[in-house]
Amino acid sequence: MNIKSFKTIIAGFVAVSFIVLSMGTAQIVSASDLSDGAAAAQPKGSNPCLFTTQSCPNGLFTNIVNIMLFVIGAVAVLMLIYGGIRYTTSGGDAKNVTAAKDTILYGVVGIVVAILAYAIVNFVITKLT
Repeated sequence: MNIKSFKTIIAGFVAVSFIVLSMGTAQIVSASDLSDGAAAAQPKGSNPCLFTTQSCPNGLFTNIVNIMLFVIGAVAVLMLIYGGIRYTTSGGDAKNVTAAKDTILYGVVGIVVAILAYAIVNFVITKLT
C-alpha cells in the first residue's frame, strides 16, 4: 500500500466520521417552532414583511434571495473542503498542488461573495421597505 492510497483512506474515514457525528446532533424542528423563533427574534417595531410571506410580496422575494445565497455559500464551503482533500491527496505533484490551492482560493472567494451579497441584499430590501 503506497502513501497516496493510505492518505485517501484516512481522509475517507475522517469525512465519514464527521458526517456520522453531525447526523447524531441534528434535531427535528417543526414549522411552529421555527415561526415562534422567528417572531421572538424580530426586534420591536421591525417590518414584518421581511420575515413572512403573508400579504407582503417583499417577504417572498427576501426568502427566495436568502435561500439562493445560502445555496451559493454551501457550494463554496463544499468546494473549500474538496480543495483541502485534493491538496492532502496531491502527493507533492506540483500541478495537483496548484490546482488544489486554486480550488481553495476560489472557495474562500465564494464564501466572501456570498456573505457580502447576503448583507447587501438584506440592507437594500430593508431600506426600500
